[in-house]
Amino acid sequence: MNPYKRTLAGVIGGFMGLIALSVVAALLIVTPFVPGLVIAGNAGYKAVSLFDGLPGYLEIDRLMLPTTIYAKDSSTGKDVELTTFYDQNRVPVEFDEVAPIMFDAVLSSEDPRYYEHGGIDIFGTTRALISNAQGGATQGGSSISQQYVKNVLVQRCERDAAASDTQTRDEVLQACWLAATNASGSDGYQRKLQEIRYAIELEQNYSKAEILLGYLNIANFGGTTYGIEAAARYYFGASAAKLSIGQAAVLAGIVQNPNTYRIDRPGGSIFSTDGATFNKAADGSVDDVDRGTLAALDTLLAAGTITDEQYLAAGDAYSATKGRQLYVLDRMREDGRITEDQFLAAAIEPISPKITPPHTGCVATKAPFFCQYVVNTVRSDPAYAAAFGETAQDRQRSLTREGLKIYTTLDWRLQNASQSAVSRYTPATVPGMRFGAASVSIEATTGRILAISQNNKFSEDAELTSSSRAYTSLVYAGDTVHGSSIGFPTGSTFKLFTLIDWLEQGHSLYESVNGNVRVIPRLADRCDGPWVNVEKAVVLNFAKAKGYVGTPMQFTAQSLNSGYLGMAEKLDLCDIEDVATRMGVTQGSGARVDVNGAAAIIGTNNIAPVAMAAAYATVANKGVYCVPRAIERVVNADGQEIPVPGKQCSRVLDQDIAAAAAFALQGVMNPGGTGYQGNPNDGTPMLGKTGTHEAFQTWLVESSTRVTTAAWVGNTIGTADLFRTWHNGALLSSARYSIARDIQTVANRHYGGGSFPAAPAEFLRRPYVAPPAQDSDDDAEPAGNNSGGNNRGNGNRNG
Repeated sequence: MNPYKRTLAGVIGGFMGLIALSVVAALLIVTPFVPGLVIAGNAGYKAVSLFDGLPGYLEIDRLMLPTTIYAKDSSTGKDVELTTFYDQNRVPVEFDEVAPIMFDAVLSSEDPRYYEHGGIDIFGTTRALISNAQGGATQGGSSISQQYVKNVLVQRCERDAAASDTQTRDEVLQACWLAATNASGSDGYQRKLQEIRYAIELEQNYSKAEILLGYLNIANFGGTTYGIEAAARYYFGASAAKLSIGQAAVLAGIVQNPNTYRIDRPGGSIFSTDGATFNKAADGSVDDVDRGTLAALDTLLAAGTITDEQYLAAGDAYSATKGRQLYVLDRMREDGRITEDQFLAAAIEPISPKITPPHTGCVATKAPFFCQYVVNTVRSDPAYAAAFGETAQDRQRSLTREGLKIYTTLDWRLQNASQSAVSRYTPATVPGMRFGAASVSIEATTGRILAISQNNKFSEDAELTSSSRAYTSLVYAGDTVHGSSIGFPTGSTFKLFTLIDWLEQGHSLYESVNGNVRVIPRLADRCDGPWVNVEKAVVLNFAKAKGYVGTPMQFTAQSLNSGYLGMAEKLDLCDIEDVATRMGVTQGSGARVDVNGAAAIIGTNNIAPVAMAAAYATVANKGVYCVPRAIERVVNADGQEIPVPGKQCSRVLDQDIAAAAAFALQGVMNPGGTGYQGNPNDGTPMLGKTGTHEAFQTWLVESSTRVTTAAWVGNTIGTADLFRTWHNGALLSSARYSIARDIQTVANRHYGGGSFPAAPAEFLRRPYVAPPAQDSDDDAEPAGNNSGGNNRGNGNRNG
């Protein structure tokens, strides 16, 4: 049973509220005639007229609540908190989730007549108003109900606060607080009258218990800590239900002046004009103990309640907070809420905080880059506007104030394997280069992003990320929207789209094609007009291989550039662009891929690893493309599910085309193929493709029928040679194989994977074509290692 019920005196107090307000207004009328008090003569009349015109009903807004991001624990199937985001760290609780001693502490120190009045303490309020009328700052004397009203009004202002051309958001927040607490002069008593009117009406609509609990759930306890549960967890590592007498008295004291009485700053929370700090952790002396606490300690010492050692060990010992705690304890003793023995025991006990910071932000997680991908989805992805808001301000509110529960697609089994592999095979930094590595795994049949890892340490501290190459907030696996990244040149992984177009145009995988290194004079492009090789530039093969007349099966397995250019001669560049677009691929910036010449065929477009993984997953999923997503579902603060884009899969390739492409791509992962080093070789059929852009970007995308993994290792900026840079006894150019293999091994273990559909016979026919004469390269101009993506023939090391 609730021990805090309204008494008969409290009921009578409700009727007395309006009378009390009239008395207050009357005091304002007579004040001009009281010697020593100065107030404008018409102020009292204004106060009386204000009473009739003031709004009487205060709508209690939803509390500003943290948004929590979850990931499922694969071993238990339960959703586990990944991290939170908040402007106000708050965990609302019910009445029976707060220790009764906490209510006692607050009532004794803040409003001992709470159950006897109807919303205002007439004596305290009158004293505050008279002081205000004299020209002083608005004083205390507010009841719990009035303080609750004040907090509701402050939160409403803070909720709507936004930066302007003349004020930062912090300045707007400060103005909110001042308007609700420290207004002076006529503004002060007008505010006080409105506060009183609201408090009286509040008591007519809510029970005492509801108001008291509401106050404890909304009140600030220093910094961004709001509400009694968050305060108990933060300062003492305990729930509000388990607070001791001493702890409850500390928190009741903090709420009176939150940032003064904080105990999470061992260096001190009070600063003097000469730079000295007070209210800090004990240092073994009493030199800095404030006078009030020192007097209390002297009294205890003289009474023999504490020993000399206890006295000396106090040091500062959060002296100001201790003094406030002793006041609260004394009031509790006077009210009969604690015994003399309980008072003494709590009084001599030192304040011993157990600061337990909440998990907040992606930096607090073991999957920071996956987390940041989710956060960027909330902040920026236009597909989620209906769920999180149309404007950037709306979306930030959703992330930090709306109390949403965001359930993600993260699979810890793959995430742990992913981060372990990236950390094992790549360093956080490499001297002399801007180095990066990233991996992403996607469930091919749903688009669910299962893991994202990166070689860097995560931080959103701009100063840190600009001064150290080890830190970044960019998600290299994502595009500009989801990762603030523009992607990377894909090298030969881009050949997938030429392969698909080749099959869609009716060609066979065993058709003979001139794959010799030679000048490609022109390529058809119905969108932008033919590409003409006016410079007679030549795109070379990796390691300067000469090329040969062969088949797309051979060219794919061995990643022969010249072979794919021979295939492109029989196709249209615009069709290849269309294939990539249909398979969900854009440039990292969001622009359509631009296949603008021979070099682009072998991968000069900057594309995000997530997009490339989803494209290969489309082949593994029999031609059905699933939009990559990191959010499974979203629930609002009322427990109602908010519609978000879920599984979005559609057929973009004919099933036979996908089967034929899968057949060719399996050759890459088989012995003799360029991706064989990355094959787990665990019996699960695999398809994939390697990619190298010049010597400074390397890729491997591989897939079972269930999970696709993309691994990228390269330069985030610049053109340092990965084929001449070593880490832990291996070339960095080979790290992609090890990363993808280790991750896919775990994926295959947990998700399995069956055989890919057989390629239709029409794509396996072997038509006879007479071999062409060998072209002369005497007048050719080989292209150099041009990192800028020259469409006249760069990429001699792509493969």
